[in-house]
Amino acid sequence: MSPLIYGAFAAAGNLLGALAVTARDSWSRRTIGFVLAFSAGFLVAVSLGELMPEAIIRGGPRAGWWMIGAFALVHLTQHALVRHFHFGEERHEVGRGVAGSALVGLMLHTLVDGVAIATSFAVDGRLGGLVLAAIVLHKLPEGLAIGSLFVAGGRTKAAGVAAAACLGAATIAGAALADSVDLLATHGLAISAGVTFYVGASNLIPEFQVRGGWAENGWFFAGIAAYAAAAAIVPT
Repeated sequence: MSPLIYGAFAAAGNLLGALAVTARDSWSRRTIGFVLAFSAGFLVAVSLGELMPEAIIRGGPRAGWWMIGAFALVHLTQHALVRHFHFGEERHEVGRGVAGSALVGLMLHTLVDGVAIATSFAVDGRLGGLVLAAIVLHKLPEGLAIGSLFVAGGRTKAAGVAAAACLGAATIAGAALADSVDLLATHGLAISAGVTFYVGASNLIPEFQVRGGWAENGWFFAGIAAYAAAAAIVPT
């Protein structure tokens, strides 16, 4: 199956997240915390258990620098280009410029998501399936975030859904570029590892830690357990 089809499947997660946030006025902090905690556990586990080791095998010692560079680049785009926001909680009024800058930053991020999908499936179907599952999980809160920001900025719900569709399109574009750009074909897995680890460790973990409580931590470890179960079930 073409990586573009897998990219489109992942892109649907952005749309579902935006549709969820525009279909109702608010989601409880507790529900959002559980989703973020589970997603964080799965993403951190996939990056440490699958992506990073495979990237080093394929790319050698230089793979570590590509991971660090990708980690730093995402941090720069999210903190220099985009004002910080909280997934699914952008109900206070925000400026339209905040929503626009968030869309630009997240599109850069989701472009790399597409690269991650294509390069992981190029290694083998097992790795590709695990990475795809991880990306779909974090695309749901991304859709929640961008949809919330657009609505809170005074735009229509349709505009929020359209913004999420742009994120999905960037994912598909990343999957297409991975096959045609030599740099991405060679180092795409290392770049993906750095980005995936950043999203789980720096974006999602702080979000549910702020809410606190044993339940959120339980869902975090459930995410790790889900990865372990999937890795054990899916044949190598």
